[in-house]
Amino acid sequence: MIRDGASPAAGSIRVVLADDHPVVRAGLSALLTSLPGIEVVGVAATGREAVREVITSRPDVAVLDLQMPDLDGFAATRELARSAPEVAVLVLTMFEDDDSVFAAMRAGARGYLVKGAEQDEIARAIRAVAAGEAIFGPGVARRVLSFFSAPPPAADPFPELTPREREILDLLAAGLSNAAIANRLDLAAKTVANNVSAIFTKLGIADRATAIIQARNAGLGTEKPRH
Repeated sequence: MIRDGASPAAGSIRVVLADDHPVVRAGLSALLTSLPGIEVVGVAATGREAVREVITSRPDVAVLDLQMPDLDGFAATRELARSAPEVAVLVLTMFEDDDSVFAAMRAGARGYLVKGAEQDEIARAIRAVAAGEAIFGPGVARRVLSFFSAPPPAADPFPELTPREREILDLLAAGLSNAAIANRLDLAAKTVANNVSAIFTKLGIADRATAIIQARNAGLGTEKPRH
């Protein structure tokens, strides 16, 4: 753990920086120190050092890498959310895959930037999370918006059926006879009849008409029968 010797200016945003690479850590520290209204009050090389430094210094913002020894950035973020919830965590990392982004946000991070971000972008992100906002780098923001704007995956309406039974129910709902289903799927007629009986049993129904109604209500049977 390395402490910054300068006294924070009044009204400035106090920052603790954590990164396991000495050159990156020194460069980021110099960059942040050069930004108006931002004071680096401590730096750390590991996740555990970062947690200790934040608890000791009580900064406004903790800027954390994700890949650090002894306690990675995800675990450090979770620990800070528990022990220092008033401190905003801004992730600054090389990783921009969906799993890393959403894992960091679930852990409690308020912002997520990818290393290589411009100086103004980093400064804006630090000020935003210090003010209680959530902020993402442009590429990360597109991923987040895409995730939340995508329609939820459709639930399987008949999870108790095997893939083959569901396929047969779909064709049955489309109006095909057992013989036509057998021909379509290149199955023996008896095999289709056995599957239809299994479908009735699993769905708790007694006849073909009820099966067709349930299947169509669930969105099956939309394929036009081929003659």
